[in-house]
Parts: sequence; C-alpha cells; structure tokens
Amino acid sequence: MAAAVPGRADAAEASPGIAELRTRFRAGKSELIEHFKAARASAPAATRLLKALAKHVDATLLALWQHCEMPAGAALLAVGGYGRGELFPHSDVDVLVLLPPAAVRCSDADAAATQSAIERFITACWDIGLEIGSSVRTVDECIAEAERDVTVQTSLLESRYLCGSRRVFTTFRHANTRAMDARAFLRAKTLEMRQRHTKFEDTPYALEPNCKESPGGLRDLQLVIWVARAAGLGKNWNELAAKGLITPFEVKQLQRNEGLLKLIRARLHVIAGRREDRLVFDLQTAVAESFGYQSTPGQRASEVLMRRYYWAAKAVAQLNQILMLNIEERVAGSQDAPMRPIGEHFLERGGMLEVASDDLYQRHPHAILQTFLAYQQTVGIKGLSARTLRALYNAREVMGAEFRSDPVNRATFMQILREREGQTHAFRLMNQTSVLGRYLWVFRRIVGQMQHDLFHVYTVDQHILMVLRNVRRFFIPEHAHEYPFCSQLALTWDKPWILYVAALFHDVAKGRGGDHSELGAVEVRRFCRDHTIAREDAALIEFLVREHLRMSRIAQKEDLSDPEVIQEFARRVGTPRALAGLYLLTVADIRGTSPKVWNAWKGKLLEDLYRSTLRALGGAQPNLDAEIEARKEEARHLLNLHSMLPDTEGPLWKTLEVSYFVRHDAPDIAWHARSLFRHIETKEPVVKARPSSVGEGLQVLVYSPDRPDLFARICGYFDSAAFNILDAKVHTTRAGYALDTFQVTSPRIEGQDPAHYRDLISLVETQLASAVAASGPLPEPSRGRLSRRVKSFPVTPRITLRPDERAQRWLLGVSTSDRSGLLYAIARVLARHHVNLQLAKITTLGERVEDTFLIDGSALQQNKQQLEIESELLDAISP
Repeated sequence: MAAAVPGRADAAEASPGIAELRTRFRAGKSELIEHFKAARASAPAATRLLKALAKHVDATLLALWQHCEMPAGAALLAVGGYGRGELFPHSDVDVLVLLPPAAVRCSDADAAATQSAIERFITACWDIGLEIGSSVRTVDECIAEAERDVTVQTSLLESRYLCGSRRVFTTFRHANTRAMDARAFLRAKTLEMRQRHTKFEDTPYALEPNCKESPGGLRDLQLVIWVARAAGLGKNWNELAAKGLITPFEVKQLQRNEGLLKLIRARLHVIAGRREDRLVFDLQTAVAESFGYQSTPGQRASEVLMRRYYWAAKAVAQLNQILMLNIEERVAGSQDAPMRPIGEHFLERGGMLEVASDDLYQRHPHAILQTFLAYQQTVGIKGLSARTLRALYNAREVMGAEFRSDPVNRATFMQILREREGQTHAFRLMNQTSVLGRYLWVFRRIVGQMQHDLFHVYTVDQHILMVLRNVRRFFIPEHAHEYPFCSQLALTWDKPWILYVAALFHDVAKGRGGDHSELGAVEVRRFCRDHTIAREDAALIEFLVREHLRMSRIAQKEDLSDPEVIQEFARRVGTPRALAGLYLLTVADIRGTSPKVWNAWKGKLLEDLYRSTLRALGGAQPNLDAEIEARKEEARHLLNLHSMLPDTEGPLWKTLEVSYFVRHDAPDIAWHARSLFRHIETKEPVVKARPSSVGEGLQVLVYSPDRPDLFARICGYFDSAAFNILDAKVHTTRAGYALDTFQVTSPRIEGQDPAHYRDLISLVETQLASAVAASGPLPEPSRGRLSRRVKSFPVTPRITLRPDERAQRWLLGVSTSDRSGLLYAIARVLARHHVNLQLAKITTLGERVEDTFLIDGSALQQNKQQLEIESELLDAISP
C-alpha cells in the first residue's frame, strides 16, 4: 500500500479532541525546550531533552492513534532516528504504519475504511504540529523494499513499537532479522559512508561542518551501531565492549564525544528555530555563547566552540575507523587471516599494517614513527589495522618532550619526508592518529584552528596537509594532466622533501598574532637545526616559508608589465631554483585553500610572473625541460636509425599531452611515432605488436578513435586469447584518439625465444584490430581460476573512488587478488555505465594487483549510480 498523503481535513480540524491535543503537544514541547535553554550546556541536559521529546511524541501519537480509531490489526512503529528513542527539537518524526497480511486480501469496503483511518491519522499528526515522515506497508512490503533500498533497511533496523498490534510487530521483527545479510549490509553502508565523506572533502575540519553528516559527526557513530546491530554484535557501546570490539576507555571516549555532538546539534536546532545541522558562521557565535563562552581580544567565542568540536570530531573519526575495521574483521572472518612479518615490530594481514603486540609503543617508543615509515615502504599496504590504530590511540602519553628530542625519532621523521612516495597518506594518518601534533609540538597548536575568511574552507592543519598533498602530486606522473607546467618544473627538482617541509611549516604560526610568515620562518629554522638539515637546504626552506605569500600577492595585485616590479622580485628570489620552489609552493597553497579559489586566470598571472622573473634571472625556460627534451631527442635519434624522414614524429606529438612524455620512455615514444605517422587521422583501429623489451611476452600498441567501451574490448580480447595483462599505459590524445600500450604474456609463449614470436604478433595484430572494431554487447568475463597461493593468502577486495582536483574526473583505485580476466571484468563494468578511461596504471605485485584508473562520465556525478558502480566493481573483483 502506498504511503498516505497528508492533507487538512475539515472534520479533524473541527474535532475538540484534536484541538486539545494540539495545545498540549505544542505547550509540552515548548516547555521542554525552554527548560533546556535555561539549563547549563551539558551532555546530560541534551540527552534528557532528546529522550523527553521522544516520550512526549510517543504519548501524543498514542492519543492520536486511539482518537482516529485505527484498524485493530495494524501497528504503529517509530523508525529511523526517532526509533532510537531520541528526538532532536526540529527533526522529522519518522513512523511506519504496519498493516497485517490480511490488509491486502480484504474487501474493497474494508480497504477503503482502512485507507480513510490512516489518512485521518496522518492528517491529524500534521494538524497538531508534528513534522511527520510516514510510510504505510505490510510486513512483506517492508522486507521487499528493504532489499531494494539500504536506506529503508537501515530505518527498519531501528524500528520501535509504539502502539497497535504486537503480533504484527513481532512478525515484522522476525522477518526483518531473517532477511538481514550482515555482510552485504556492511558493504553497502561502508560505500555509503565513503561517498558521504567524499561529499564533505573527507575531512571533519571544514569551517562550516555538518555535525550530523560530516566525517567525525553523529552519523559515523550511528553507522557503527547499525552495522554492529545487523551483525548481532551489540546495540550500544557497552554491548560492543562486552564482545571485545572496544575497550572500556574507548567507551568513555565515545560517550563523551557523542554527548558533545548531540549537545551542539540540539543547541543548533533550538537557536536556529528549525532543523539545522550545519555549524554555519551565522550561528557559531550564538551557539558558543549558549555554552557560556565569551569573546576576548585574542580569541572569539566561536573559535573556542569550534576547536572543541573539531577535537571531538577527530576522536570520533579515529574511533569510527577502529570499530569499522574490527566489525569488518568479525563479519568477514578475516581476524584469522595469515600474517606476514614486516621487520621486527610489524605484521601484514589482509593489506593492513598491524603491530606485533598491543604494548609495542610503550616498550619501544621508536616504533611509533617507524609505523608510518613501514607504511610507506611496504608495497601493498593500504592502511593501518584496527589493532595498530588502537595502539596509537593509547600511546599518546608516550610522546612527550623526550620523544620529540630523541635523535632516532628525528632521523625516522626525516626518512619519512625523504621517501620516494607515500608522504600524503603517511602525514594524514599521522595527523588522524594525533602523532604529528605530538611529534611537531608547533603543529599541535594549529590542529582545529579556524581561519575566519571565505578564502580558506579548511582549518589550518587540514589546509597544510592539503598543500602537502598538492606539492606531492606535482611529482606523480598520474597527476601530470592536472597542472602540466608544475609537473614539468617538478621533474627538474632534485629534493622534493625540501618542498614538503616548506609546505608543513608555511602556515604553522597562524593564530598567534603578528606575521605568521616570519614566525613560521623562525619555527622552521629551529626544525632544520634540530634535524641537522644542511645549511643550503635549510636556507631555501626558510626562504620558502617566509616568502610563501609574496608571489601570489605580486601576481594578483601588481603590474607585471612594469620592469621594476619584475626586477625587484627577481632580486628577492635570487636564483632560478628558489623561484621554481616558490612557484610550486604558491600554486599548491592557493589550490589548498578551497576547491573554488583556483582558476585559469590566477594560473596565467602566476605563470607570466614566473617566466618574466626567470628571464630576469637568466635561467632556462621550463617548457624546454631537460628531462622531456632529452626523451624527445633520444626518440628522434632512434627514428633516424630507422631511416625515418625528418619531423616524422611532428603530427603525432602535437596531439599529445605532457603526461604522455612523462609516462613513456624514449624507445616507446619512437616506436609509437614510427608505427603511427601514416595513421594520425585514421578511422580504423591500428594495432602493432613487438617482443617486449623487458622480459618475456609482447608489447602491444592500440591506436583508435576513443569510445567508452574501447578499453573493455581490448581487455576482453586478451582475456579470450588467454593473455595476462601485466601492465597498461592508457593515453587519450587531444584529437580524441586512444593511444594505449599493453605488456602481455601467455603460457604459450613463456620460455620461447622472442624470435619465434612472428606468427603470434601477426595473429594478435589482426584479431585485436577486429575485436576493437566490433560492435554489439560485450561478452561475459571469465571467472579465472585462483592460484593456490591466492586461496591460502586471500587479499580483501577494496575499491576507492575519489574526484580529482577539479572534480571533473575521478581516480579509481582497485586492490584485490590477481587472476586472469580481472582487468576485463573491471573494464566491462566501466563500459556498461559509459565511464570513460583517461589513464590507467596497472600494477601486479605477485598475487596482488594495485590498479589506478583516471575516469570520467556523467554516471559518476550521480550518487546512486556511483554507488552502483562501486558495488558492481566489488562484485567483479571478488574472487
């Protein structure tokens, strides 16, 4: 039966019973809220209000149910948040009118009478002032709807009996319990959580956070209870502790931070006079003053409130991660998975880094920072296990002054900065686990520090980590398409860690008063001295921190056609190296303030200033970057050796982005130019193959007009022909052509002399060209056999899907056990949803694959379709 539509009925309005109920309901609610407003701001006061409001609504609904003479076999259930027995002042009251099975088989007259009674009830609810969200279903309809929609399933999970037939309610509860698939529910809610976190930039530190939906908000706590309840692990924190999922100390932390978040949300509702879950600027001061905070000359009341909120949200985010990993292990049974030793102190289990003992950090404090170094250095590690996160959470008191001054810890910290990769994730983890702020005490002072302007949308610590991420991405070929000029400059930079240190310290002195650039330069000078950084490098780092605002200011506010402006800036910069470093840090800094701040005009102004200053310094132009020019020159030399005419490469190279030259070496660039110079504007696919220059197998080139299912058809051919794809480099030219290179092998060519490949090469070139040109539905992928090693050491399938810097393309990460046909299974899902592939990085690590794809498509902009894609990809990559 469809949900009844509320409307105003004259008969209900005229009823004195309804009028009296309306008066009592509104007076009772107002009295509860006024009492809450007058009370001291405390978590117990908020809890009392939420429970009292729920009980007040319970009594009102019971009176309305009786007044409207509802059918004897029906029951009224509280669902959703109201089902928890807590109600915020202006939240919806979600109810379910549960009908018995006989309701669908009754006569027309009985059905009409039931429908009329339900409409009277729902109309009366609206008439007395209840903001009700209602649905009307039988038990079977509830179960069917829950199977289709995980949101409905979640709402029903928290159902609570209010009045009516207990028999039909009991039947419903048993049916709902039987229909619950804990593993599927966990997966759906985890994907939903990731999508929600992505919407909020994956940070609890936005300047106007949503205390319900943002990472670290109330929804993250509710999610834990939902999945635990679905898995039969408990319905509250104490029950989870009894099952060994959390410690008594963590229970206290959860209750304390949950109480604060509820208090803030309740105060928001009361002050706004409506349902408002965002701590918007307009309300922050009023909410802070309701807590008793007062503004002082050095600090606003809102800053005190928000810092308290951020610390609570950070703790919730940490504990949510620990609990979700623990529940996932219980549901999937992966707590018994085999473990691989990593050094003396760590283990690898299911792609997660785990401490060898719970008291490791108390016994060996040096292992705290070594955790993040091991995370960087160990291939295939995707994160820290629940056990490691818990150990770090309980080791905060170990990290004191002695820990910070320990030479071993200082050396480890510098090694983390100097590693080839992994700095972004390592430092984010260090901040999430409170390690970064306890090692760099100066950093701790800006954790949760607000920036009261619309230019920055993050707190200072999150802005700093965003800038670090942006700098790091300049050195990653897969991100060269975002800011090619910066990526070209980064190729000439020999010590990326210098820029990482500058990024960490550039805003570290904010909030103290005075010039934060000068104060930050003092702090970074001390850091360089303590960490024995060479004098020349330390001077450059200090310069970057002190001057990090200057280039942006000059580019946007001064006349760049004035030679004196350029000369003065050149004198201050001094060298092309310092100029390049300042340019990279400036771009990263502006991009790290807000997704909306950077634009092409600002980029042009900065680039014009860079080029003009470089000429003034007498340096070389960066568009003739030595690395890329060397590759091009070597490629031209190889073309000459093959007696190719001059400028054979020109027409093709004009269509290629910088990222192409970054990701291909000179022999490949020359091979592509030699193979394609006659086919630049071809309408038919071109396929060329040759023996691989690295090990056994073939290297296969495909050049074709691009289309959504192209990559899938290529992978489908290799799957059907029993080829295993070891590596794929996918590139889309400016002219709309796909230029893809694959490294493949097959059992029938393993061990053979490459000279015997001639017939196989001819076969691949002919068959693959036909497969690419084909139309019609894609064939079903084969479910390749798993090796014995994979069966013994399974890899937990994982999917990550995040928007890139401009939110126009998405980075898809896939981690799972390797098997034949895997890449085709992934490509087929993308093709089915018309998702285009821009770049692909295929990495096979023994029995584990770690693939990265740059994709775009309209389906990725729709939350529901995005969830479908992620779910289908998980199904496709699961063994």
